[in-house]
Amino acid sequence: MKNLVINSIRNKKITIDINFAKSKKSPLVIFSHGFKGFKDWGPFNFISNEFALSGLNFLKFNFSHNGISENDLHNFSDLEAFGNNNISIELEDLESVINWSHNNLSEKVDLNQIYLLGHSRGGGISILKAASNFSIKKLASWASICDFERRIENDRVNYWKQRGVVYVFNSRTNQQMPLYYQFYEDYISNKSLFCIPNACRALAIPSLIVHGDKDQTVNFNEAEELHKNISNSILIKIKNADHVFNTKHPFNEKLISNEIKKVIADTISFFKN
Repeated sequence: MKNLVINSIRNKKITIDINFAKSKKSPLVIFSHGFKGFKDWGPFNFISNEFALSGLNFLKFNFSHNGISENDLHNFSDLEAFGNNNISIELEDLESVINWSHNNLSEKVDLNQIYLLGHSRGGGISILKAASNFSIKKLASWASICDFERRIENDRVNYWKQRGVVYVFNSRTNQQMPLYYQFYEDYISNKSLFCIPNACRALAIPSLIVHGDKDQTVNFNEAEELHKNISNSILIKIKNADHVFNTKHPFNEKLISNEIKKVIADTISFFKN
């Protein structure tokens, strides 16, 4: 699971790690983390191990502008990058990771079986990418958003424009994390491309939607909307589960929740069958 660093289209670093399954030429799952997330958050390394043990190669990565640098993989030390992140950048980064996989992993993985998995905003990014990149054969989302618009179009937009920045509090790290107005401008300029409901309706590949019924960050009804719009989809409700399926950072394997165990088992089953 050695960390590798590749360049993004905008010449920022994308840090990757891969857990290879024992069997050669097995499928590749590419995992996208969410907003205020990173590839080594909480149980993500444990999850990577579980997928590899099941016979699925597992690649996870840090978006180039997620605020985590390649020299400090556990702290938000680059808040300027975080503030300059946007949907275009995350889609470009995921495309870069897919392209890198095609160019570098042909001897170890089955490139005809590339699957996307995303958590929260990473779920939305994965949906948009799966609808536009035809090398993706299966899709799974965990606690995914169903729409960017409802999060962006609100009464604070004028304040955002005037100030040029709004701040999001990270209760875990006690940081005020900047979001520059360029995020909104990027969204408005690409509104039709970033429409998750349209992407869902365009999807034909098998898709799995997993969501906790006690998620206070992204309500369960967003999972129901995704399910309604994706014709070839399965919806699994995780009872009594919050946005991160009752896990936290830092992660203690001895205290792993039954909810995340079910999420892992159901997702592996979906990808393997």
